[in-house]
Amino acid sequence: MSMSLGKKISALRKSKGMTQEQLASELKVSPQAVSKWENDIACPDIALLPQLAALFQVTVDELLSAEPKKETRLLPEDKKKGYEDLIMKIIVNSSDGDKVRVNLPLPLIKLGLEMGLAFSEFSDNDTLKNIDLDRVLSLVEKGVVGKLVEVESADGDIVEIVVE
Repeated sequence: MSMSLGKKISALRKSKGMTQEQLASELKVSPQAVSKWENDIACPDIALLPQLAALFQVTVDELLSAEPKKETRLLPEDKKKGYEDLIMKIIVNSSDGDKVRVNLPLPLIKLGLEMGLAFSEFSDNDTLKNIDLDRVLSLVEKGVVGKLVEVESADGDIVEIVVE
C-alpha cells in the first residue's frame, strides 16, 4: 500500500510524538505549511528534505518513496506463505553507480545450496561472500520475511536481501 509524502510526514511526525507546531518550529516554517504538507495540498521545499529525513531518521529516498519501508517480521503460522511462493530479492547498489537486482524463487536457491552450487552473486562479491544463505533460509522456514540482510561495505556498496 503506497503512502503520499504528506501522509508519510504526518505518520513520521506522530511517531516522534511531535505536534505540527513543533515540527514547524524545528524546520523554521509555519504550522500552516506543515498542515498543507500533511493534507497533500503542498509539498515541502526541496531544500527541507534532508532536514526532514534527518529529523525522522530516514533517508530522503525513504521519505519520497511511495513504497512502504521493507520491514522484517515473523509471520504467525496462519499467515505464512508456502515456501514455494516466496521470492528472494538481492539488491546491490554499488558506490560507483552500478545497480544489480536479482529475484530468485526460494526453492531454486535451496536446491542450488543442496547441490553445492556457489551463487556467483555471493561468491564474487566481497560484500556478500560472508552472508550465510543457509541461515537466511532457516529464518524464512520459521516464518521470518521482509528485509533480512542489509550490508554497507567500507567502500560504500549497499546490499539488501529481502524475502517476500
